[in-house]
Amino acid sequence: MEVESTMRSFVYKKLDWQAFLLKILLLSFAFIFIIGPLSSLMIWSLAREWFWPNSLPTVWGLYYWERALTGDIIQSFILSFWLAIAVTVICLVITVPVAYLIARRKLPMQAVFMAIFLIPQAFPQLPVYTNTMTLMYKWNLVGTVSGVLLIQLVGAIVYSVWTLVSVFRNIQPYMEEASFILGAGALKTFFKISLPMALPGIISAGLLVFLFALDEFTGSLLIGAPFIVTAPIYMYNAANGYEMQIASVIAIILMLPGMLFLGLLQRYMKSEYLAAFGRL
Repeated sequence: MEVESTMRSFVYKKLDWQAFLLKILLLSFAFIFIIGPLSSLMIWSLAREWFWPNSLPTVWGLYYWERALTGDIIQSFILSFWLAIAVTVICLVITVPVAYLIARRKLPMQAVFMAIFLIPQAFPQLPVYTNTMTLMYKWNLVGTVSGVLLIQLVGAIVYSVWTLVSVFRNIQPYMEEASFILGAGALKTFFKISLPMALPGIISAGLLVFLFALDEFTGSLLIGAPFIVTAPIYMYNAANGYEMQIASVIAIILMLPGMLFLGLLQRYMKSEYLAAFGRL
């Protein structure tokens, strides 16, 4: 008995040390890759004057925050948010019925059909968007809001379709079958039964699409610039012009919706949906 208790205490101490080391490792990882960059952004956004060799700004203030809330910067934010909203609405209108058909109907070559939606993300974005730009020139969409909206839809549809297919597949079909037995048609069953049951997953897909469109840069730069300047493009131009304060302020503001929506995703995105997503 004494030997057994000694062995147990030894194992528990070993596990405690392992847990302690794991916590230290996770905290170090968080500091290096999360807290460190965020702290740097915050310092830059509050730096009125910062010259070498000073390790911290010599003059602090909210001057660049005031600039970010006035003039052409605020216009780029408004444009980015309106584009993100439009992309989200259009994307969901297209992908909700498509995802429902994929999840509920046995389509021929379904795996190939699903793989098609991954093609825009399967290759480096720059050559994909460059080739798309040649088509945009033929359609006179380069340098227009419509062109930027279309190029953002290319990537957004990928996230939306794959997420929504997992959502609809995870919903048990017995409610829909009961609706059909009672004489309801396919359209009425979809709007009265399937759509309300999938609403949490649809909200989650909408949040993912909104965040993707809000932060989308490469396609918007190639298709829209210099006439259409979204917030990420403005941030890029500011960083290239060594206006690190302005770039930092824009980066922080763009992170705020992501932090907010992450909490909403944890609330609405059920673990079953994520598990089903992995089985696709």
